[in-house]
Amino acid sequence: MKLIVGLGNPGKEYVRTRHNAGFLALDALAEKLDIFWAAKPEFKAEVAKTFIETNRVLLAKPKTYMNLSGQSVVALMNFYKVEPDDVLLVQDDMDRVPGQMDFLPQGGDAGHNGIASIFELTGRQDFTRLRIGIGRPDNKEIKTEDWVLGGLNPETVKMIEAAPEAITDWITIGLQKAMNKWNAK
Repeated sequence: MKLIVGLGNPGKEYVRTRHNAGFLALDALAEKLDIFWAAKPEFKAEVAKTFIETNRVLLAKPKTYMNLSGQSVVALMNFYKVEPDDVLLVQDDMDRVPGQMDFLPQGGDAGHNGIASIFELTGRQDFTRLRIGIGRPDNKEIKTEDWVLGGLNPETVKMIEAAPEAITDWITIGLQKAMNKWNAK
């Protein structure tokens, strides 16, 4: 089974914010696959199940708020017996410019609280991530928290719309080929 986790914050006030790029990418994938979300309180998440080619796939959007995303990821991995190699974390990334999206096979959290929570609660950092660029504010007076909770720009929206294909590639052709295809763009 492949576990695809989109990171974001629950609540209407966060729906179209930069920090919800992971949720929005999974929503786009679910729409493309014509599958529906179901609330699963035992996992502190909304989930959607499907097959992509012969691969069993579970999409998940933690409903714990970003800083506690690890609670949901741990519960899902433990219940479904998913190994880290079969987990893809889809996240916003301030170190990527809007319009940039790439795979990262492993690495630090780079100050992303959702990723930090997952690393802390799983005790691992070897999760593949699909990073959707949101950039940094031009104005140094804008706080990070305000920036990530601000509205999406068109370039980030384009990457969110492209994310379903990138995720599908990770599942069907593997990480290395997906990196070769997407990291060059």
